[in-house]
Amino acid sequence: MSASTATAVTAGNPAGVPDLTTGEEVARDIEVPWGLAFLPGGDALVTQRNSGQILRVSPGRALEQVYEVPGVAARGEGGLLGLAVSPQYAENGYVYAYFTADADNRIIRFRLDGTPEVIFDGIAKAANHDGGRIAFGPDDMLYVGTGDAGQGARAQDPASPNGKILRLTPDGDPAPGNPIPGSPVYSLGHRNVQGLAWDRAGRLFAAEFGQRAFDEINRIEPGRNYGWPLVEGMGGADRGFTDPQLVWVPSEASPSGIAIAADTLYVAALRGERLWTAILHDGVASEPAAQLEDYGRLRTVDIAPDGALWLTTSNTDGRGDIRAGDDRIIRFPAR
Repeated sequence: MSASTATAVTAGNPAGVPDLTTGEEVARDIEVPWGLAFLPGGDALVTQRNSGQILRVSPGRALEQVYEVPGVAARGEGGLLGLAVSPQYAENGYVYAYFTADADNRIIRFRLDGTPEVIFDGIAKAANHDGGRIAFGPDDMLYVGTGDAGQGARAQDPASPNGKILRLTPDGDPAPGNPIPGSPVYSLGHRNVQGLAWDRAGRLFAAEFGQRAFDEINRIEPGRNYGWPLVEGMGGADRGFTDPQLVWVPSEASPSGIAIAADTLYVAALRGERLWTAILHDGVASEPAAQLEDYGRLRTVDIAPDGALWLTTSNTDGRGDIRAGDDRIIRFPAR
């Protein structure tokens, strides 16, 4: 790992809009970065999928390994995946991570100087469709995107945590107010959820890998069924399923992380090797536009406390063409 090539970065404007014309390289030579979450002071924590290491990234400073998650079994799409920082981090110091272990996918919480505690386990694992994105919502509950682990029937089984979006308390229990009392399931019928983000009205959007026909952006509402494996893409509404807001063929997208700033939805595309943007009007996404087609595979996008958009490449994940400096983190300041 090497220090960032940017010795200084442009000041951000938390009320501004990310300027996609002025990318600044924050870090390089990262091995399969996956999850990204910001500490209150603005530094980022980034997971390395295969090594189980967590790096601290601060613009203009060398990368620092601050934690290594024990028991990570990286295979295929599995490994150390999503990351979230407690909304009460200043008081409790908790960081949360989703990872693939020997027997399952699970969620832990830990302090950077402490031992991890398993708070949720039993999510079936496979070489593909492991989900992995986690994020705290506006209600301070932990939302979890899972995959069907290669068996589509799990997505329609309300007793399985796979193929779902889960809503948990910070302790890992089913959150109060979930559609089925005592169940962690918030929505079902998902193939492989990869991104979670909320607009400023508190509406949840999710990115999902399709199979061969359609990748999706869904607006998530509690208790709704999004159709997989009975329907892919549009066309399920007349059967009681909820249709996606946006669809792409997988060659143009394979959408992973998503973020929302002001009224713009940002979607990082892996196979599509671009950043998609769409304008949100009262919770409805406009026709998307392609941006940033020069970085290769894009895994994670997030908005920093100063309003800047951070973007990670994913060219070292075994499916990309590795370029000089890969994998990298690029920052786009808000103006």
